[in-house]
Amino acid sequence: MKVCARLYYVDNLKNSGLNHIIGTMNTDEFFAKHNFKSVMITDALVKEMTGAFTQDKSSKDKGRGPDMFKTWMDVPKAIPSDTKIIVIDAGGTNFRSCLVTTGRDGNFSVTDFRKTSMPALDREFSRDEFFNAIADNIDYLKDKACRIGFCFSYAMDITKDGDGIPNAFSKEIKAKAVLGQPVGKNLLQVLRNRGWKNIKSIKLLNDTVAALLAGCAGSTQKNYRSHIGFILGTGINAAFVYKNDDLKIERQIIVEEIGKSVSVPLSDFDIEFDKTTENPGQYPLEKCCSGAYMGGVVLTSLRAACKEGLFSPDVSDSILKINSLSTIEVNNYLSGEKSLFDFVKEEGDKKTLFAIMDAFVDRCAKIAASIIESSLILTTQGGSENPDSSVCVLCNGSTFYKMHTLKDRIEFNLNQGKAVQSGIKFELMSMDDDICIGTAVAGLV
Repeated sequence: MKVCARLYYVDNLKNSGLNHIIGTMNTDEFFAKHNFKSVMITDALVKEMTGAFTQDKSSKDKGRGPDMFKTWMDVPKAIPSDTKIIVIDAGGTNFRSCLVTTGRDGNFSVTDFRKTSMPALDREFSRDEFFNAIADNIDYLKDKACRIGFCFSYAMDITKDGDGIPNAFSKEIKAKAVLGQPVGKNLLQVLRNRGWKNIKSIKLLNDTVAALLAGCAGSTQKNYRSHIGFILGTGINAAFVYKNDDLKIERQIIVEEIGKSVSVPLSDFDIEFDKTTENPGQYPLEKCCSGAYMGGVVLTSLRAACKEGLFSPDVSDSILKINSLSTIEVNNYLSGEKSLFDFVKEEGDKKTLFAIMDAFVDRCAKIAASIIESSLILTTQGGSENPDSSVCVLCNGSTFYKMHTLKDRIEFNLNQGKAVQSGIKFELMSMDDDICIGTAVAGLV
């Protein structure tokens, strides 16, 4: 397994004694003092996810831990050819739309692509404002197809007719009036009021389901054991094919709202940063490692490090003046690119800054690997026609692919994990236009 050389940079610092930089505390002691842990949590996630299927929703634990949403959809055996479908991808900070056409040879063409901002990021939206904003974004596709596949990347219950009812918003979306509302039904009514005539159905799904289905569409020549979709971008989530006769769950795709997991050990930094977010107390795992939040919790830790003497006085003063920190800026510094921290010149300060930031990337890698590994364990429990084949894990997300050495670390942790040791094989794969294609597949089958 190849791992980037920079992965060992911090360990080499420790071995050379350079981890003791400023004052009387080194970074290991600093993290230990604040209960910061970078550990695999696979067993706890498997227990949480299995328990979520049997949890009494009226119990005192309601709302704690991940939700496991049934999609009532299995991996399709065939996909219609020569068919057009309107695709919407709403999630994170971006709103994307396009027209997808299926070809006779199993290929897909994506045209009429547009990207705008996601509604309800800047202020609270009413229900009518929210759905009219979506309609505004897709009016240019009016009557170009009779079906809409809608990738709606927030926690929602999928109904048997393919609609979606959101129960919580993450990623700082402000639209409480939309919670509990059937998204497809509301959007269809708005479109009809605007004169759309041809829409027969709107199919809702999560981005992880779209990634999983794209993996199916892109692997028609391979006989995979099962399929998983994994997203690590603005948020973090996964989906997997599952069957459990004891729980009376027929084979179908299950969405893990894994950002709600309470299995991840929370540091003082996580607890403090959570208070500043739009939804305090919710999505504790997601706030530890996803792109929307990692920069914020890193800044919280850096402020603590400044106050506790890990940096020189001038650097501490400059860091304490930083009001916000994006995950992109963290990645820029770790990758040696021009960054917000170019004012840090002294070697000891630079190494301390690198060590603190890098620790959060390492924790993210272990959390992500634990999510994938727990999904591998659950998706192979129900038996398979191809037990000797690999599980296809289609991975998506800017944080997964762009964050400093993260993908390599995730794969390293997986290869050292219990799933592989027990004989489960996997293949991490990527695919261009995966969410668009997977959403199209869902809307057509």
